[in-house]
Amino acid sequence: MLKEKFDLTGKWAFVTGSARGIGRAIAAGLAEFGAKVVVHGTKPSQPLDESLAEARKWSPDSFAVTGDLSSAGAVADLFAQMRERGVEPDIVVCNASTQKNVPWHEIPLADMQEQMQVNFNATFQMFQMAYPHMKARGWGRLIVVGSVQEQRPHPLMAVYAASKSAQENLVRNLARQISKEGITVNNLCPGVFATDRNKAALGNPVYAEKVMNAIPMHDYARPEDAAGTAVLLASDAGRYITGATILIDGGLRLPG
Repeated sequence: MLKEKFDLTGKWAFVTGSARGIGRAIAAGLAEFGAKVVVHGTKPSQPLDESLAEARKWSPDSFAVTGDLSSAGAVADLFAQMRERGVEPDIVVCNASTQKNVPWHEIPLADMQEQMQVNFNATFQMFQMAYPHMKARGWGRLIVVGSVQEQRPHPLMAVYAASKSAQENLVRNLARQISKEGITVNNLCPGVFATDRNKAALGNPVYAEKVMNAIPMHDYARPEDAAGTAVLLASDAGRYITGATILIDGGLRLPG
């Protein structure tokens, strides 16, 4: 019976920023458990094609949409692309994000606004657009991919960390309001993952040693480490989890 609760057959999942890294692993994981998946990239690319091919191994009906979330109209356009194919997502995973590594007092206004648009505003808009369908069905899953920086903000990523904290607050706020409608809202919160985004920083041996020493497991996470938690939160196996932040950080947030 428990195995059946993880079955996502018949559900449509939309995973933003799923051409690479954590988003790609989550999209593949949801597809493996039966969901039809809409993968997303800023623009057409080989990594996006590869991510779609991986999802289609499990779920042949999966397809891709493209759009730059730094544009205010991108969310409406992405939903229009899905609706043209008759799709309303039952599961929304807001994984796409952007970060700028700049001292807080030097961050240009444009960079601040871009990070808040991609990381928070777009999430809010997606939840708004997905909600009516989920409410009508009495079933839905809204998931943000947050960051351990909600608890341990990096000194060079003040706006990024703040945007992730805003997402976490939104999760708690909406969970209190809509969980009774069969819609769960949760925050999947990664620590340090060995992804393309972190490749350059972790390639610095001095910095890498400092980071590794701060992680109790003394290992970096791999993208697939997030997929299992995403499947739990997206499925009926996680139906009683809402308003939660689940950290996948190897213990990084623990006090030293």
